Amino acid sequence: MEQPIVELRDVVKSYRQGHVDVPALRGLTLSVRKGEFVAICGPSGSGKTTALNLIGALDRPSSGSVRVEGQELARLSRTRLSSLRRDRIGFVFQAYNLIPVLTAYENAESVLALQGVDARQRRERVMALLAEVGLGGLEHRRPDHLSGGQQQRVAIARAIAADPAVVLADEPTANVDSETAERLLDIMGKLNTERGATFIFSTHDPRVMDHARRLVRLVDGRIESDETR
Repeated sequence: MEQPIVELRDVVKSYRQGHVDVPALRGLTLSVRKGEFVAICGPSGSGKTTALNLIGALDRPSSGSVRVEGQELARLSRTRLSSLRRDRIGFVFQAYNLIPVLTAYENAESVLALQGVDARQRRERVMALLAEVGLGGLEHRRPDHLSGGQQQRVAIARAIAADPAVVLADEPTANVDSETAERLLDIMGKLNTERGATFIFSTHDPRVMDHARRLVRLVDGRIESDETR
């Protein structure tokens, strides 16, 4: 059987508030395989963003195991974790997190530049991606000259450019209108279907849940249901 790209086993995560440890995840076990299009949903405080932060090596569990492509994250050095985040994990945030002084093209190519990919290869890959997400002709615009939906498309192109093992999308439709949200979800669905890109969303948006092919519902840091459509 093919190894999961992402695997969490008995993951507990607590945060210190004053003199009390407040649990965010309570023994979460979850695996995601290549090519899945998964939405982790639940009410505020259910632990969905915490789960994404642990998968993305942005935080560490209090106990339990988090693996990406078979690598136990707790055993990796800071340097190797940084390399993993750069090379194998794509991030799409609700706040876009684009670099304001860079153009759409420069933002989208930034990971490839860090990887040392040849400039010609970078240009071919990034220009094709920008066209694929509907930004052909806008590559020279900076974020302040792009709409919110266009900025999120740049973020999606950036996340996909380096062909990561998994793309983590934290509330990616939160700051856009309904029509733009549908377009973004169609774009990510197409990238999933045609490129085999693996997506894991955290969301409370019904539109994202409707598009997901697998829906994992968290309540109080535990899986309440796990449904594959």
